[in-house]
Amino acid sequence: MRKTHTYQPKDINVFKNQLLHWSQQFREIMWLDSNTFTQTHSSYDAVLAVDAFTSIETDYTDAFQKLKEYQLLTNDWVFGYLTYDLKNAIEPLKSDNFDGLAFPDLCFFQPKKIFLFKGSLVEIQYLNMVDDEIETDIKAIIKVEEYHLERRVKVVEHPIKIKMRLTKDAYFEKVNNMLAHIHRGDIYEANFCQEFYAEDTKISPLAIYENLNSISKPPFATFLKLDDKYLLSASPERYLKKTGQTVISQPIKGTAKRSKNEDEDLALQNQLFSDEKERSENIMIVDLVRNDLSKTAIKGSVHVSELCKIYSFEQVHQMISTVQSTVPETMNPVDIIESTFPMGSMTGAPKISAMRIIEALEETKRGLYSGAVGYFTPQGNFDFNVVIRSIVYNESNKYVSFSVGGAITAKSNPLNEYEECLVKAKAMRDVLEE
Repeated sequence: MRKTHTYQPKDINVFKNQLLHWSQQFREIMWLDSNTFTQTHSSYDAVLAVDAFTSIETDYTDAFQKLKEYQLLTNDWVFGYLTYDLKNAIEPLKSDNFDGLAFPDLCFFQPKKIFLFKGSLVEIQYLNMVDDEIETDIKAIIKVEEYHLERRVKVVEHPIKIKMRLTKDAYFEKVNNMLAHIHRGDIYEANFCQEFYAEDTKISPLAIYENLNSISKPPFATFLKLDDKYLLSASPERYLKKTGQTVISQPIKGTAKRSKNEDEDLALQNQLFSDEKERSENIMIVDLVRNDLSKTAIKGSVHVSELCKIYSFEQVHQMISTVQSTVPETMNPVDIIESTFPMGSMTGAPKISAMRIIEALEETKRGLYSGAVGYFTPQGNFDFNVVIRSIVYNESNKYVSFSVGGAITAKSNPLNEYEECLVKAKAMRDVLEE
């Protein structure tokens, strides 16, 4: 049983920062922050889960069945991630590309301590709480000195040299290869990604995350620590959310850079909205998501509630659609995820053919990149983001990685796709190389 306490800090933003710093003592941390981004489908402003009471870690073999059993057995909050390579549990696919990060394919934990932010209040839920533990922790949290929160620590011990897994010429060659598949009719669209990485590198994960979040302010920011493995994410994209019998997915397809000049920025936004190629990319993935959601939906309940809407973030403008369905009350939440995984925005159409071609052309195993991070509630609801605009770090291997990609369609120009990748990579590169 969880003990619940409601706390109202003097300053909610200061308390958020203090809490995140206080949490660093634990082996397992998941911090999810909406950055108070205006969105219709938000449950909490921020969530912190720390200190595993139970956990599950597995490779892709029978991964969804194991997760289903774990989620039913705990009947509690569980937090964790699904890597892209769980595709191999759903379809006869494989992941043989280079992997410098070595994350397990799936990992979830049942936290002893949860902090749920909404407005000016924090709901605190502790599992197997000892006397006065919440009050003791609150006192420790608010003692975190503010100067620690204000200073910008050096985030790397030595200058980082970011390498690209593909040369520009190799990228062009692979995109042209993918275009050949499209022109042959093997696929209509595929998401092609490339890795940026650094070896033999030590970073300060929390400082990197804080810097990345401060320049991006995305609605699905994540700081994840599981022992020596870290995710520092500024994701703008929701993968899938379930509330009661309602399921929504919000795929992103279509990106444009921002400008500091207000008129130019508005022009870039309008240009994205009117871009025939970007709209066709988005609509193709919307059709794929509609098909995925229909596998578990009550007949006739799948609909598009928002099509090709432009949202503006600190670094980029994005084209986002919202697809919604209604599922039976008896539907298991893990089955909903399995039937839609991996998310269409990171694969392509048709999905299985696109994933096979992606695997053949990409140089790096995706792992956590283009997977999902989030949580299940005790009521069987869930909310998961898409792991993009993210830095992944294996502290023991001293390996830092981030990947970016874009949708390749018949209208794609390899140079334009390459430049879009550089736009998406800018925020991660800036915080690592500063």
